[in-house]
Amino acid sequence: MDNALTLTTDMKLVLGLVGFTMAMFLFERIRADLVALVVLVVLGITGLIAPEEIFGGFSGNAVMSIIATMILGAGLDRTGALNRLASWLLRRGHGIEQRLLLMTTAIAGLNSSIMQNPSVMALYLPVASRLAARSGLSLQRLLLPIAAAIVMGGALTMVGNSPLILLNDLLISANNNLPSGLATLEPLRMFAPLPIGVVLLAASLLYFRYYGDRKLRQETEQDDGVVTPARTESYFAHTYGIEGDVFELVVTAESPLVGMSLGEAEAMHDAPLMLALQTGNDTRLAPPADMRIWVGSVLGVMGARQAVADFAQNHFLRMSSRLRHFGDLFNPSRAGISEAVIPPTSRFIGKTARELRLRKQNGISLLAINRDKKVIREDVRTVQLRAGDMLVFHSIWQDLHQAAGSRDFVVVTDYPKGEQRPHKLKIAMAIFAITILIALTSRLPVSLTLMTGVAGMLLTGVLRMDEAYASINWKTVFLMAGLIPLGWAMDSSGAAAWVAGHTVDRLPEGMPVWVLEIAVALLTTAFSLVISHVGATIVMVPMAINLALAAGGNPTAFALIVALSASNNLMSASNPIISMITGPANYTSRQLWRVGGPLSLIYTLVVVVMVNLMFWWGGRAG
Repeated sequence: MDNALTLTTDMKLVLGLVGFTMAMFLFERIRADLVALVVLVVLGITGLIAPEEIFGGFSGNAVMSIIATMILGAGLDRTGALNRLASWLLRRGHGIEQRLLLMTTAIAGLNSSIMQNPSVMALYLPVASRLAARSGLSLQRLLLPIAAAIVMGGALTMVGNSPLILLNDLLISANNNLPSGLATLEPLRMFAPLPIGVVLLAASLLYFRYYGDRKLRQETEQDDGVVTPARTESYFAHTYGIEGDVFELVVTAESPLVGMSLGEAEAMHDAPLMLALQTGNDTRLAPPADMRIWVGSVLGVMGARQAVADFAQNHFLRMSSRLRHFGDLFNPSRAGISEAVIPPTSRFIGKTARELRLRKQNGISLLAINRDKKVIREDVRTVQLRAGDMLVFHSIWQDLHQAAGSRDFVVVTDYPKGEQRPHKLKIAMAIFAITILIALTSRLPVSLTLMTGVAGMLLTGVLRMDEAYASINWKTVFLMAGLIPLGWAMDSSGAAAWVAGHTVDRLPEGMPVWVLEIAVALLTTAFSLVISHVGATIVMVPMAINLALAAGGNPTAFALIVALSASNNLMSASNPIISMITGPANYTSRQLWRVGGPLSLIYTLVVVVMVNLMFWWGGRAG
């Protein structure tokens, strides 16, 4: 066919905005959610989207579904369901590595069908840490298979990941611009992609069972520095050089430390790690840097005995290895050392510990940073933090738990959590089961069904309202709601049809539709490496629908291939899940590409074959 569409000003504007979004996401000059907001404002000001519709993304089913799955996941976490799961896995694994790996990855995959992928990964990091501590498995062999299973398991339902949640809204909006005489595109039911998800999850489990685990084991053996993390001194001593016992140093009248701030004392030559300070009745673990040291003050320090003794002698401090003042504070059930990883959504990125005032505001001491296998111990409080950094903290567990609620870091170490509600476990599970049952049997929108479950959890006290608000990742919400209108504009301006038409014109005559589907799948995967899975879905779905119409394929099948392929990124940190595991398991990008690359190709083939089988079978049944 000869392309009848000519390139209009509106189309140029939309394609320019798509180019701008890609460039911004690629070079990370501006935060992703701010880019989405800029795109939203430009679409409104230029009139590409009507002013009364511009904020429709915020009230769309997709955004409401995302919010609901985040809250439901938090409800399950509060009841301690996942801690029980870790204990159950250890009992059932019977110490057999392969069995433990298979069970953990399979259950993580099933969990991700009803919860947002980053939330599932955040819940499984401590589970994996506990399993690694008590079995012979290293975190390197555990985390990548778990992450892959979570990505695959997201395809089991229409609420398992952001692209699938978005898909129905994009299909409905595409109906407004379909050529006349064509049947409207129907939204997909909650469990529509189930057969695809089952095959993907099985493929991932088999891949790691027969190939991936062997590859990871070879890589781990080459890297002798990888230790199984447990809450033990030996691990932190080996990995970070943080070793020694805790001592108390009493400040005498002759000491040069009198009148100094804690920050000044820490900067002194050969100063041990200063973890606590008592002045008068004020006792602080992780004291703020501006807290003053006076005669009679007691410092709680950590280090090798000889080094601490030398520091005490040189600065007229009385040293005691018996913890008279801090015994309760340093009790391992109350406080200790932990590791946490910075996710790409964190507001800590680009700031230093000093600017964040971690000690003053959160009661947390930053001891070290592990970045790209390099441990930073010197002037650690002045180092700008990056996504994927592994931070080593010392704190009271309760303070750590409160600070972790902000989602600015994900604690990897398994530690005693804040207020859990194990007595509400049965109620939470019952509400969850009823929610899934309603989704299966009724024709209500998925977002409404999930919100029913949220209301149930709030009414029965499984979650408090404030906890529900805290569990929502607003960056994801803004990113999605801001970019959704870009998808609408791609459709309504004709830009998607123009690109699709030109593409089909350049293809050789009689090319099979499945070749085009594989090309769309690979292109979407490439986009997701650059502009996130949400961005890739919003840009590619309108194009794929128009491509299908021009090439005589099934538009819904093409759109589903895009939504599934947008999550097919197991190789780079642009996938939030991969960025969360890179630090804890010390993966190199070479490892990720060597193990994740082949699995991504398998993913593409499974998706294209299964989608075609599903629609062929559906066509015959219809």
